[in-house]
Amino acid sequence: MSEFEKTPEVGGIAADRLRSIIERIERLEEERKGLANDIKDIYAEAKSAGFDVPVVRRIISARKKEPSEIEEQETLFDIYRRALGM
Repeated sequence: MSEFEKTPEVGGIAADRLRSIIERIERLEEERKGLANDIKDIYAEAKSAGFDVPVVRRIISARKKEPSEIEEQETLFDIYRRALGM
């Protein structure tokens, strides 16, 4: 089909374009599932190496944030703990 030919439409929807979008999303979801399994395996490896997985997850989360955001959250955490007498 040349770039000047119109994509077949069904009910006003370009069927080929829709199919392409859906198939791309499906492929990416499969890749994501594979990556999630790989990440799960790495966490299991960390656990078997003696690392505390919740702490590892917390560090990974913190590395995605700005230092000021981390500091603010740590300060609030301490305030809340003190408020609860912990």
